[in-house]
Amino acid sequence: MLELKDIKKIYFIGIGGIGMSALARYFKGQGKEVSGYDKTSTILTRQLESEGIPVHYEDDPGQAPKDADLVVYTPAVPKDHKELLYYQQHSYTILKRSDVLGVITRSSFNICVAGTHGKTTITTMIAHILRHSGYGCNAFLGGIAVNYNSNFWSDKRNVCVVEADEYDRSFLKLSPDIAVITAMDADHLDIYGTAGEVEQAFIDFSGKIKPGGVLLSKWGLKRGDDLKGGRHLTYGLGEGQYRTGAADFCSTAVTIRDGSYHFRVESKDWTLDDVVLNMGGLHNVENATAAITVAHQLDIEDDKIRAAVEAFRGVKRRFEYILRAPFKWSTGQPGGELVYIDDYAHHPEELRALISGARGLFPGRKCTVIFQPHLFTRTRDFVEGFAESLDLADEVFLLPIYPARELPIEGVTSQLIADRMTPGKAAVVDKEELLKILENKQDMELVITAGAGDIDALVEPIRKILEKEYK
Repeated sequence: MLELKDIKKIYFIGIGGIGMSALARYFKGQGKEVSGYDKTSTILTRQLESEGIPVHYEDDPGQAPKDADLVVYTPAVPKDHKELLYYQQHSYTILKRSDVLGVITRSSFNICVAGTHGKTTITTMIAHILRHSGYGCNAFLGGIAVNYNSNFWSDKRNVCVVEADEYDRSFLKLSPDIAVITAMDADHLDIYGTAGEVEQAFIDFSGKIKPGGVLLSKWGLKRGDDLKGGRHLTYGLGEGQYRTGAADFCSTAVTIRDGSYHFRVESKDWTLDDVVLNMGGLHNVENATAAITVAHQLDIEDDKIRAAVEAFRGVKRRFEYILRAPFKWSTGQPGGELVYIDDYAHHPEELRALISGARGLFPGRKCTVIFQPHLFTRTRDFVEGFAESLDLADEVFLLPIYPARELPIEGVTSQLIADRMTPGKAAVVDKEELLKILENKQDMELVITAGAGDIDALVEPIRKILEKEYK
């Protein structure tokens, strides 16, 4: 059995991934010698370099360390990757990211958050509440917490908050004491094949809960009754007041004041009043309800939970406000507040929650969505759902599909989505065309960029255009 105390030098193939970089930071903090490869330089890889972790950007075995005690890779790395093949052919100790995370958490108290939507936000919220309240935890996040500008932190308390990734069945390597399941919708069908297999994987994950543990799932999940392991609780958005038959923990009395949500969380024998969430999207009230429920199970004091939630500043690229600024039309007349939101949404249900949440917070405004589909297989499998969700906007610009680990599929393009939307609502453009269009538009009020590919590289150029044209 691998003992991490015996490992001195670790090399990461795909170090720029959000989960991989958290592990790299963990080992660096443990005094290990850490380095890695990624295919492109990003803000995250440059941050790692500034923290003393060397990164190179060429798939070149000559640059890969020959004295690595452990090589960690992500399933997103192609099987013909030269460095990975070199290490395989020379019998190095090679593990997937999920295996390493399983080893790290083998002897800790683990709070593991899984689900096809919402898991990054809920994981980050839980970790933030534990840190802000003084309870303490080690955090392995799937996004960058705005409060701390990091996806990892450590603590002397032997508690780990972990984002449990369903891709490649990675989450089945974990042993939760508290498990959260947010959704079991069909996704990653290139791995699972059918929606039923996706659901079964989550059921199997629930069976990994340690004896005496807690399972918290979203109320109303299909096959929710099949989940097993632990004391089973549910959470959800309530309808008015708490009512028998609804979730065990409900968010109720939700109002919007000054762009923030105010609500309370109720169960049959406990109520947390006057909760304030300074993060957009009604779905994030539900996410906060899950995080608050976990904190309550840990006996964190009510006042500390309430203060932590109000102090939570969100997750990068999860309903992230890029710009909220007064603007004038080209006529010189005041136009109100221009709002620009960026989000990682890459599944039809995530897009639906994002667009409807933004329109709910900013009613009556023209909604412009810029979306980059992620993966050819996901676009093919969910084209109708993408079209239906994007039709909630007033106008849509579709970028070409971001391939990630995939090769093109004949006939599968962003135009497939546009063709199924309301005629004239969507246009397929490349990045350069998009920026030129935006430079000449004078009718934008609520702008959203969404996608899990490299659309984040457009956020700053779009922000600058909007500031220049509208302020």
